Amino acid sequence: MIRRRWNAFTDWFNRREFSENAVLLGFASAIGVLTALGVIAFYRTIDLAYAVFYRWPGAALPPAAGLAYRPIVTGAGFALAWWVMRRFGQGQDGLNVPDVQLAVVRRGGSVPTRPALARTLASAITIGSGGSAGSEGPVVVLGAAIGSVLGRAFRFTPQRVATFVGCASAAAISAAFNAPLAGAFFALEEILGSLSVASFSPVVVASVVAAVVSRTAFGNHPAFPIPAPYGYGSVGEILLFFPLLGIVTGVTSIAFVRTYFGFDAFVARFRGRRLAWLIPWAAGAVVGVLVWLSRGFLVGYGHLALHAEMFGRLAWYALFALAAGKIIATAITLGGGGSGGVFTPSLYIGAATGGGVGVLLMRLLPSAGIHPEAYAVVGMGALVAGATDAPITGILLVFEMTNDYAIIIPLMLTVVVSHAIARHWERDSLYSGWLRRRGETIEHGADRDVLAGLRVRDAIDANPRVIDESAPLDVLLEHLERGDQACFPVVDAEGHCVGVITMAGLGQLAATLGHAGPLVRAADATEPSEVVGPSDSLLDAVRKMGVRGAAALPVVDRVSGQIVGLITRGHIVTAYESRVARIERADGATARGHAAAS
Repeated sequence: MIRRRWNAFTDWFNRREFSENAVLLGFASAIGVLTALGVIAFYRTIDLAYAVFYRWPGAALPPAAGLAYRPIVTGAGFALAWWVMRRFGQGQDGLNVPDVQLAVVRRGGSVPTRPALARTLASAITIGSGGSAGSEGPVVVLGAAIGSVLGRAFRFTPQRVATFVGCASAAAISAAFNAPLAGAFFALEEILGSLSVASFSPVVVASVVAAVVSRTAFGNHPAFPIPAPYGYGSVGEILLFFPLLGIVTGVTSIAFVRTYFGFDAFVARFRGRRLAWLIPWAAGAVVGVLVWLSRGFLVGYGHLALHAEMFGRLAWYALFALAAGKIIATAITLGGGGSGGVFTPSLYIGAATGGGVGVLLMRLLPSAGIHPEAYAVVGMGALVAGATDAPITGILLVFEMTNDYAIIIPLMLTVVVSHAIARHWERDSLYSGWLRRRGETIEHGADRDVLAGLRVRDAIDANPRVIDESAPLDVLLEHLERGDQACFPVVDAEGHCVGVITMAGLGQLAATLGHAGPLVRAADATEPSEVVGPSDSLLDAVRKMGVRGAAALPVVDRVSGQIVGLITRGHIVTAYESRVARIERADGATARGHAAAS
């Protein structure tokens, strides 16, 4: 009865033919409110877990019991979070930010509700029991589930449901960090992978609405309270020391990514065995000891974060030790059975690393007027950019936390350096690495993802006309007269590609060197060219075409080096349009199936 009435209502609603903007902005506002309420409930659950695990028992225990008590309690929290996911998570080991990305690209924004709720509860337990994990992953998953459920309940198209998931992700980050601008660009940069006009407006509206709602519960202050006395002293400091900070945070980002996945690979060898249930207990105990050794500096209290001013007052070696400890504790927490995100730990690691660099420079150059707090603040954005591959989000988040235009110049420079270092030496971010290790690769943006899923062999011209490098000019001009191929691979005596001759190059050759015909050979007109292999993606082919502005590329066998074909922009467009048409037909069939099932 209820389902029939709901179906009748949605049929009526969809027949009203409301404008696209009205539907998107109206639902974006509702998603912003619901997601913000979900974030508030999540934070209250973290506080409740912290009270149950620490505040209430701590009143009855002597301070000396902390060494034994914290490892046991953190282990119990990890074990409980692990059980929640096994019992209610329906076998999911994901349901984090990368899984939301995958849902948008592969599943039309369909995010399963029950595993999302299980992940949210498990994360609240993990963080509340003293684990080193972030809140952004769980709230993004929770918000994505809200947006997905709302879109599917009204039987909208997969494209619109995916937009609603992006709206909810923006709202989650906005409410969690009190940063509506960063929330919007996080969703556009990381979740939707597109700055399209169609997505921009609803994402911004959802983010702003969520910030307004969350401020009624938490007040108008940043997630990481920023110290008042910070800044930089000179232009030389910007040009010398902040790029140095970018290098250090870039290297630290690489260490974070490799430690995170290295520990996950180590633990994977023990999963599925009879005593696998001991892993969360052991991981929690180790994290508890690390937190106790740090005197509690490695984690916050409940959902409250540490003050950034701390990262400018400790000794430089203590700050570097905290950064290393946070990397290890986060890897153990998330790889050992705990749940949570990596975004907030990235902020912490960046603040500790930046603070360490700033304090060290202040000690070495006491008269330079260096403020270590500024390096801690900038380090947050730089580490986020390097570790999560989200440079725009890193810049905007720090800017919104400080509300200071003066910090933008060193911040942007440091973020760019950190991101360049991290991506040059480590292809994976914390998000893309999680997907790649599960056999998935996402190129942000619908067009790029379609191209990344197609191979060169899917669009190749297997019988192009090929020119021998010793061919004389009169033979070359015969190709010019036919005019049905824009680019000609040039091969040596063994059939290896040595370059290409373009139709434009042939025309220029004929106009300028026609009188020297017998003396001109193909090798004299050959231009260097990028090449691709049959198994390369069409996205790789497009990128290589862009290197020299080429209209076509030779396709060579990677083993023998022999020419096996030619691929042109026209071939790529044809393959792309064919794949998009198949996707649209499949999405239409899925939508009709959902409607029939309802």
